[in-house]
Amino acid sequence: MIIVSAGLLALAANVISVLIFLRFRNGDANVRSVLLCSRNDAIGNIAVVLAAAGAVATCAAWPDLVVAAIMAGLFLTSSVKIVRQALG
Repeated sequence: MIIVSAGLLALAANVISVLIFLRFRNGDANVRSVLLCSRNDAIGNIAVVLAAAGAVATCAAWPDLVVAAIMAGLFLTSSVKIVRQALG
């Protein structure tokens, strides 16, 4: 229950951050990086809550492993976007 509460609180903070930075989405690489990181964190918060529920429901570690793999892919694609923009 603690991880779900923390995940939901962090989700609220990250959604507020995304809404604040959304109007700057076409800015420089630094602003875009903050926006993408906040977005990724919000997605991660949802995924953590779902993984916690899945782990409790199945008594297994695979929900956490699936979420970890998805999050790694999400952050990798975001970092590629930021590097390309910075180089361009």
